Amino acid sequence: MNSLRIGNQTSFSAHSPEEPFEYALANRFDAFEWFSDKKENGRGWDTGDISIALRNDIKNKARAAGMSMSVHVPWHANPLSSQNRGLILENVAFAKEIGAGLVNIHLYTEGGIQTYVEAILPIIDQTKKAGMRLSIENTTLTSPEDFNRVFSILRKMRLLGRGWAGMCFDMGHANLYAASMNNYINFIDLIEPHVPIIHIHAHENFGDSDSHLTLFTGPAGQNDSGIRELIQRLKERDFSGCLILEQWPEPRFLLNQARERLRALWQEKGKG
Repeated sequence: MNSLRIGNQTSFSAHSPEEPFEYALANRFDAFEWFSDKKENGRGWDTGDISIALRNDIKNKARAAGMSMSVHVPWHANPLSSQNRGLILENVAFAKEIGAGLVNIHLYTEGGIQTYVEAILPIIDQTKKAGMRLSIENTTLTSPEDFNRVFSILRKMRLLGRGWAGMCFDMGHANLYAASMNNYINFIDLIEPHVPIIHIHAHENFGDSDSHLTLFTGPAGQNDSGIRELIQRLKERDFSGCLILEQWPEPRFLLNQARERLRALWQEKGKG
């Protein structure tokens, strides 16, 4: 059965790592994502900044609220490096400790698809053991065919059972990919049916930069047909998972407005 949970994400621009999380709880979002994204100037956070006591508090609050949580590893953590694999596994451990159900990483293709798949096998093994799923996100440089190839290999290795691994579709990144510029629907249409889409990162741009505009404040503010088409595609794929609004906007209620409009569109499409 199709289901959609909508949440927001931590931000280096927030006053503390917990501020967006507390906002999500107070405003009854049913998903949240922790993105370890500490900057060189010290802004933001990484897993070392979250104490054991705070991890337990996060887990307990999320459980009480019925909130699904995910962890986005640092964007630069390319698993082809042994050091970065260690960083990713630190984030997997953090995810387990806060009760998250999914860990998200980026796809890197410079070493070849087969090499990348081999590099993430230990990560899939660890997320499976922890009862979590691994999602692999498209960047502005990765193509639909890259994902078709990754998941063809994983399927042959029988690692797609029970949804242990899948794709995180980032609509803003797809909108900036050269062959689908300003047309993220064309990108998702080229992703073959054997690729399970299990997670969504939602933000807009005008095809000029990765500006992470809140939904319905970019192009969809004038014409929401793209988001309507995206919802249709997700339903056709029997999507059941979380859509993460990757913003910490000012004013904050833009998150609430995006959530309510998404919910309405999801229900509208569901009426058939």
